[in-house]
Amino acid sequence: MASTIIIGNYNMKSPCEEIVWDVLPAIRATIAEELIKRGLSQKDVSKLLGITPPAVSQYVSKKRGYSMEFGEEVKTAIVKLADDLIQNKVVNLTERICQICKDMRGDDSYCGPGSCR
Repeated sequence: MASTIIIGNYNMKSPCEEIVWDVLPAIRATIAEELIKRGLSQKDVSKLLGITPPAVSQYVSKKRGYSMEFGEEVKTAIVKLADDLIQNKVVNLTERICQICKDMRGDDSYCGPGSCR
């Protein structure tokens, strides 16, 4: 069963859909961009992030994952994660990405079209 809520003629994604379709790709795209800036190849970025090289290519070419703008705190956390990935300091990538997502949403989490708060 689809979790999309339909209000009149407007489809509104549930918070979980917003995270899966918009937030996580935006975080991954920003991490990939940071790693590429530091001189890693798309192949190396794909290995570090556990995604395919074509996914990295789509992130870097802004075909996927660029529907959100991040605040400074989130950008700083992503830069720190990129640095830690390069230095092989990341024990659990999923946990770190989830923490960034949680920090974006705060305690009263709600994700709406185009932004997460």
